[in-house]
Amino acid sequence: MVVEGAEGRAVAPTLGIDEGIAAMGTDRALGLMNEMLWNAVIIAGPVLIATLAVGLAISVLQVATQIQEITLSYVPKTLAAVFTLIALGPWMVARLTDFARSLYLLIPTLAQ
Repeated sequence: MVVEGAEGRAVAPTLGIDEGIAAMGTDRALGLMNEMLWNAVIIAGPVLIATLAVGLAISVLQVATQIQEITLSYVPKTLAAVFTLIALGPWMVARLTDFARSLYLLIPTLAQ
């Protein structure tokens, strides 16, 4: 799928990188790296936030009850991560697949 840019040239659908550039330049490489890092943050964020919130809640509970068991927080954090992955897994895989597909669509333009 190719989208027309403002100047009438073809633009990659999700990356917004101009396909009129003949070779892999530093700007194009940095743009791809930027998109990759943002996708990693967006995909990993919900799981990290869920485990952070559960870990914080368990830590407050441990301080309030003076139960200083180290292994007490592992099971709830693991369950939070598993339930987050079950709930948001299809969205995460779809986002990662769209990004990978857009990268594969850029390969033919690198040989021009």
